[in-house]
Amino acid sequence: MKLARVLLPNEQTHVAVVEAEAVRVLDMTQVESCRSLSDILHAPDPVGLAKYLIHADIAPVAIEEVQFLSPVDRQEVWAAGVTYKRSQQARMEESEHGASHYDLVYTADRPELFFKSTASRVVAPGDPVRVRSDSQWSVPEPELALFLSPDMKIRGYSIGNDMSARDIEGENPLYLPQAKVYNQSCALGPVVLLATAPLDPAETRISLEIQRQRRVVFSGETNVAQLNRKLDDLADWLGRQLDFPMGAVLLTGTGVIPPDEFTLENGDLVSIEISGIGRLVNPVVKD
Repeated sequence: MKLARVLLPNEQTHVAVVEAEAVRVLDMTQVESCRSLSDILHAPDPVGLAKYLIHADIAPVAIEEVQFLSPVDRQEVWAAGVTYKRSQQARMEESEHGASHYDLVYTADRPELFFKSTASRVVAPGDPVRVRSDSQWSVPEPELALFLSPDMKIRGYSIGNDMSARDIEGENPLYLPQAKVYNQSCALGPVVLLATAPLDPAETRISLEIQRQRRVVFSGETNVAQLNRKLDDLADWLGRQLDFPMGAVLLTGTGVIPPDEFTLENGDLVSIEISGIGRLVNPVVKD
């Protein structure tokens, strides 16, 4: 089952079950303690609760008639770095002084984890992601996103775009927050696939396509089997000595990175697709 936050043609915002061609609006007034998408995700039985909340008085609304909003409520968004071999190679290539650090973190027991975004800063599907005006080498990073409950259990999966200024991070690894955390640097959505069963890593393909003036200038693909970490382990590390009463979203790293000579430009279109979940599309802006 897939859930989302949507804006209907009548300009009302709702949580909805997403089906193949339509969405079914949920009546969040039926359960007093259920007021948001995350309330459903954190419930003991998210699927059963979502089915119970389907609004009997509102007919299904066609997919093309709704606008998908960011699926985040009040969760912090965090990210894991250097979890794929391709990411390790890219970080070592971009950083003259910090290459050994990236080599070591790829094989270390402790993963690299960093804060990425507050809920209010997350970019919705269709809205622009940004390249920093002081960066000359920036790329999107397509990532599987884990939606975690307050006890750090995986409750759902989504698609994330972890925008990255490679030149800023490459200049000095201590500049990571500036390379990763800025306005419009994180996009999520369009849906959350409930974690009713473990993902099949080999069958969970992550693809990236970048268009420029309606022409594909880069495309690449990987799968979750290439991830050098277990998803549950990443969630466990995030929750060590750190509480998340509202739950959290964890981006799990990227295995698809454009070549070194590539950088995003104003007007590019970034499309990220993860099999079984959907596709996240965002235009690019740079002042």
